[in-house]
Amino acid sequence: MALRTSSSKPARQPSFARRMILMLIGVAVIFGGVFAVKAIMGKATNDFFDNMPQPPVEVSTFEARSERWSGTAEAVGTLVADNGTDVTTEAGGVVQQIAFESGQAVRKGDLLVQLNTANEQAQLKALDTAARLAITQRDRWRELGDQKLVSRSEVDERIADAATTQAQADAQRALIAQKTIRAPFDGVLGIRQVNLGQYINPGDPIVGLQALDPIHVDFTLPEQRMNEVAIGAPVRLEVDAHPGQAFEAKVTAVEPSVDANTRNFKVRATLANPAGALRPGTFGRIGFDLGQSRELVVVPQTAVSFNPYGNSVYVVVEAPKQAGAEPAPEGMPQATHVVKQRFVTTGPTRGDLVGITDGLKPGEVVVTSGLLRLRNDAGVTINNKVQPAAQAKPEPENR
Repeated sequence: MALRTSSSKPARQPSFARRMILMLIGVAVIFGGVFAVKAIMGKATNDFFDNMPQPPVEVSTFEARSERWSGTAEAVGTLVADNGTDVTTEAGGVVQQIAFESGQAVRKGDLLVQLNTANEQAQLKALDTAARLAITQRDRWRELGDQKLVSRSEVDERIADAATTQAQADAQRALIAQKTIRAPFDGVLGIRQVNLGQYINPGDPIVGLQALDPIHVDFTLPEQRMNEVAIGAPVRLEVDAHPGQAFEAKVTAVEPSVDANTRNFKVRATLANPAGALRPGTFGRIGFDLGQSRELVVVPQTAVSFNPYGNSVYVVVEAPKQAGAEPAPEGMPQATHVVKQRFVTTGPTRGDLVGITDGLKPGEVVVTSGLLRLRNDAGVTINNKVQPAAQAKPEPENR
């Protein structure tokens, strides 16, 4: 009897797709673990730096003080001549004579330049001769007309001819006069811009002419001050060319309208300038009293953080002593003070200073440098070896 042996089936091997799935799951587990470790380490690092004490900011300070400021307004302006122009010619021609020196003072009507008029003079002689002949003929025909020997129309024709020839001669004289260039007003000449023998066209500049006495200063003010400026009001003028010297002027004109773009209006003040010490085009600082004064708390303008949502200062106070507080890490200075941000209402400015009308008291200490690095309750150390400018009337060398 034959025995039946059962044939054993071979073990089924996992399919290729299943192996790929298992491999991808393993890779995902490995990378997930790596990213999890990195996330945990990153959070620990962030927590470390977040809890690490911030080094104090080194700042300079200023003690707010009370000052009585008179009601003054300040502006900047430009000096303008009473009359000023570039002398030109109405007719072209060749320069025949120059009768002035650069920088010379002249009077109205003084000869400056003579252009060549030889051709025009010759034409004028011919026109004068023709005019005299026309006048003679006109007179003869008038006599003949009175005697009824010629018609009235013929007499009128001779009268018209005489008038025409005389007008032509007068026009030629006017052209010759245009080639004689004279000073249009009293003043001081600038630098000569023409030479002998040079041909100049109508409108070409010959020399600048400025009337220096009196002289004006034009400046602008905001529309809020429209009712504070009146004709005749005294004005103080200072210019860099004469440091330490103030010139007295008076308001002589106020623009009746406000510029729609800048919301400012123009003011002109006038002052005597007999010695010519002030020159047109010079930059000037103008100040004038408004007839009132008040007490203000003043600080340097650098102490104020000007923002659209409100102006603020950082007030310095003693750092609070906390029990059990850890000392600063080695090498890091200990904060001696902290700052408190406080919103204030600013008033007028004067030089480097600004008046505070609300929000600050005299004697309080404010930060004057390093404001951009500060936040409320930030720790600071004070170093006043270098202070920002804080003068009501700063000099140029102090800026």
